[in-house]
Amino acid sequence: MIPPLIVERACELGIDIIAITDHNASANVGAVQKAAEGSGLTVLPGMEVQTREDVHLLCLFNSLSDLEIWQRKIDLSLPDEVNPAEHLGEQFVVDERGEYIRTETRLLITSTKLTIDAVIEQVNAMNGAAIPAHVNRSAYGLFPTLGFLSPRWNIPALEISRHTTPEKLHRDFPSSQNLPLIQSGDVHRLDEFLGSVYFTMEAPTLPEILKALKNENQRETHIKVT
Repeated sequence: MIPPLIVERACELGIDIIAITDHNASANVGAVQKAAEGSGLTVLPGMEVQTREDVHLLCLFNSLSDLEIWQRKIDLSLPDEVNPAEHLGEQFVVDERGEYIRTETRLLITSTKLTIDAVIEQVNAMNGAAIPAHVNRSAYGLFPTLGFLSPRWNIPALEISRHTTPEKLHRDFPSSQNLPLIQSGDVHRLDEFLGSVYFTMEAPTLPEILKALKNENQRETHIKVT
């Protein structure tokens, strides 16, 4: 998706804050942030990491510089394989106008060498947040893939896909009741925006979101079921 069109669509839907979380990649995050300047839309820097166990984790950070440090860790944990563009498509890096900069030739749609434990620990050490993504989904979802929540994992929430509800998740996976939930569109196309999570907070920042997830100091989180 092209950065200015992402911003335009989010603003059309009245969305105030999004996170860009490409798969094991972050090269386009800065472009979307630049495209959003002056629009009123906040763009959090992030990445969707595929762990050694084939589980997806949303990793959110406070700054683009933190994300760049994290990208270097991911680069070292990816296999040295070339992306088969003829089968998986090209991996383009663009600027804030959507103009082509370069093609990422390394295979990104694969598992890293990092375990879930390692990703959560290292992201937390950077004052970021690691959130298991689409935990109900059969492909790369935490519960269908591993079937449990570890007490070792210091995670602020679980993310559910658009294809379930909090009630159904709790019914299917009772241990999910121990954590707050967010719901994401997992947007790969402009018509997939969901925007169903409402935060009451003082500023559109990651620390404020984490407070809202804990319902701290009059911050709140609410999912609008669609």
